[in-house]
Amino acid sequence: MSQKLLNGRRVLIVEDEFLVTVVLETAVQEAGASVVRLAASTVDALALIEAEPFDVALLDARLDEEPVSDVAEALEKRGIPFVFHSGYGPEHLPSSHRHRPLLRKPSLSSSVVHALYEAME
Repeated sequence: MSQKLLNGRRVLIVEDEFLVTVVLETAVQEAGASVVRLAASTVDALALIEAEPFDVALLDARLDEEPVSDVAEALEKRGIPFVFHSGYGPEHLPSSHRHRPLLRKPSLSSSVVHALYEAME
């Protein structure tokens, strides 16, 4: 990717599928993100949100059948923009966050990067 749309940004990726995580991490790093943190569970995501500042987050809509409502609420409370990334439709998103951007899996790396960039605008 020639454009570094996420240049210097701190990105949180909340995803429970290892191979998907690897692809997403590579995409945001290639787009210039300076810090990328990974969480595979709600507990891990909430701990990272509490401990570190982030510019933007990518949030899987379902983490091993675990609801992500608490993570979405924590991100919103801190003013961190986020994009959902899911194989499910919007009906599976937390009802108070269905207005958030949703990328359907599988997604192109460029689509993920552009969605994260746009979420920060």
